[in-house]
Amino acid sequence: MPIKVLIIDDSALIRSLLTEIINQAPDLQVVGTAPDPLAARQRIKELNPDVLTLDVEMPKMDGLAFLEKLMRLRPMPVVMVSSLTEKSSAVTLKALELGAFDFVTKPKIDIRNGLLEYSQELAEKIRCAHTAFHRKGGKAPPLQVEAKLSADAVLPNKHQHFATTEKVVAVGSSTGGTEALKVFLSALPADCPAILVTQHMPETFTRTFAARLDGLCALAVKEAEHGERVLPGHAYIAPGNRHMMLARSGANYTIALGDGPPVSRHRPSVDVLFRSAANCAADNSLGIILTGMGDDGAAGMLEMHNAGARTLAQDEESCVVFGMPREAIARGGVDEVVPLSEMAGRLLGWLASHGKRSFRV
Repeated sequence: MPIKVLIIDDSALIRSLLTEIINQAPDLQVVGTAPDPLAARQRIKELNPDVLTLDVEMPKMDGLAFLEKLMRLRPMPVVMVSSLTEKSSAVTLKALELGAFDFVTKPKIDIRNGLLEYSQELAEKIRCAHTAFHRKGGKAPPLQVEAKLSADAVLPNKHQHFATTEKVVAVGSSTGGTEALKVFLSALPADCPAILVTQHMPETFTRTFAARLDGLCALAVKEAEHGERVLPGHAYIAPGNRHMMLARSGANYTIALGDGPPVSRHRPSVDVLFRSAANCAADNSLGIILTGMGDDGAAGMLEMHNAGARTLAQDEESCVVFGMPREAIARGGVDEVVPLSEMAGRLLGWLASHGKRSFRV
């Protein structure tokens, strides 16, 4: 039986386009649409949909107020549909905190063709939202995707040799990662080694996301900038639509940003970040892969593991979607599978046991 979808958006054009896109998938069916949350309440009662798509900004009642009431009175899977603006970014991140599964972005121009480019991503997120809601800890369905580039397209696999004892942590995440990162980073002390984070997220969202985390964490959290020195006590979020890599300048770690092609269908890509950590830090690094769809980061985590890094994956029970950790485990690159609530403790334990040793990488 197809997954029943209700579309809530004040734009008739967007409702029509989303209906066309979703109905192209043989396992999805749009059973109705609503122009605002007030109309949506009645449609939910009449149609009993499995998943909602919800616009962020709408008349009569904004998407956040509606989502908060929905999650309190009739919890169900919701995929937000958001514009690429600073205001929409903040609202969308708040929606994820309130319980929305994930989001897709509306293009700024050429809306029809832009949304069609998101058709596969939207279908995948609707399926995974339905699966995650009804089968907690269940496996995401296999993805039918086009051929994809490896990290070779952006960064050579070549180890550099420097004397250093400085530790660095590389973290990758996708669907469910905004909340997982909040849990993980807020549990770390201000004197923690530098942490580089690639979270699949579009432009404008990463700056807002970093600012939100900065207000919650003892670490200083910021959107990464090209060429800046990587400092202890800081967490750096990869900017949307740019690859982030760990680099070296003499004895110091620095950040390199790149506009190379998408790797594992993503820019920024976790595979690119992990390869750069393997190249530049090797056994002075720790790699962590958190909740997310697909397999980005699996190849890079194996490279970190083979270079001597410690590698951790979030466990299935605490993941929103177990795809990325599952693939990394399957490829043999994970040393330990850890519940999200214990991830910060594992990192601190690794530091305590390795902090005084001298390494050559």
